[in-house]
Formats: sequence, C-alpha cells, structure tokens
Amino acid sequence: MPHVSPKTSLLTVLVRHYDELVDSVRRRFGDRQEAHEVVHDVCVNLLASPEKETVRVPLALLHKIIHDRAISHYRSERRRQAWVDDYAELDEVLCSAPGPERQHAAMDELEHLCAAIAELPPRCQQVFVMHKIHQLPQHQVAKQLGISLKAVEKHLRVGMRKCLARLSQQPVRA
Repeated sequence: MPHVSPKTSLLTVLVRHYDELVDSVRRRFGDRQEAHEVVHDVCVNLLASPEKETVRVPLALLHKIIHDRAISHYRSERRRQAWVDDYAELDEVLCSAPGPERQHAAMDELEHLCAAIAELPPRCQQVFVMHKIHQLPQHQVAKQLGISLKAVEKHLRVGMRKCLARLSQQPVRA
C-alpha cells in the first residue's frame, strides 16, 4: 500500500465524509449554510497548514476540529449579531433626531416664547423665568423675591396665560 501523507489523508477523509460532517454540524447548530461554511473553513485551513504526523483515526480528528470550529463560529456570530442589534438601536436613536425643518420650527417657537416672556411685566417675568426656566420650586422663588407663595402662583398664572395667548397667535410650522 502506498504511503499517503497526513495532510492528504485528512483532506481525503474530509472530502469522502463531507456531507456527513456538514450534517453533524447542522444537527448541533441548526443551520445548513453555516455548517457548510464551517466545514469549508476547516478544508481551507487543512490545505494551508503544514503537514502533521500520521493520524490514526482521521475521521474522529476531523469531527473534533469541525466541532471546535463550529463552536467558535457560533460564538463569533452571536457577538456579531449582538453588535448589529446594538448598532440598529443606536441608528434608531440617531435617526429619531428632528430634521432641519423641525429644528427651524423649534427655533421659531423658542424665539416667539422669548418674545412672549419679554412682554411680561417685570415681576411676573422674574417669577416665570425662575420657576419655569431655572426650575426653582415656587416656595424658593417666593423666598428669594421676598413675596408670598400666593403672589408667585398669581404671577405664574398670568405669565402662562399671556405666553400661551402670544404663542397661539403665531403660525405653527409642521
């Protein structure tokens, strides 16, 4: 019997048992296409690797190599899919930002609101800005301005009413 090199022997066994090896991976991991990829990768690696010592049970060795490669492929695919899922979520967040038209409309609204606040009486304007813009609690606004809590509430009612009236007069862009 002529001597066959170990590399050729493993390749010969791989070719002879190709379908069986693919089915083995498919049964374990569920996807025939990926099973073909795994077995193909092992074949390419065998062609590229240096010759090894003689293998007594080449089919068993191939099953072990292919199984290990399938696990590595499966883990790599899971990491890639997790990255894709994360990236898709990130892309949705980025895409949900308002477009230039909405940004322009928001700037117009802000300008109108600033104009409406500027038209408020001075004390009303102070109370409104401290509470609505700087988000100070009403009792703190009253304490800082030296006025009663009822006066703060009155100024806020007046300020809200006047600002809403002024904003409702402006044309709204979509």
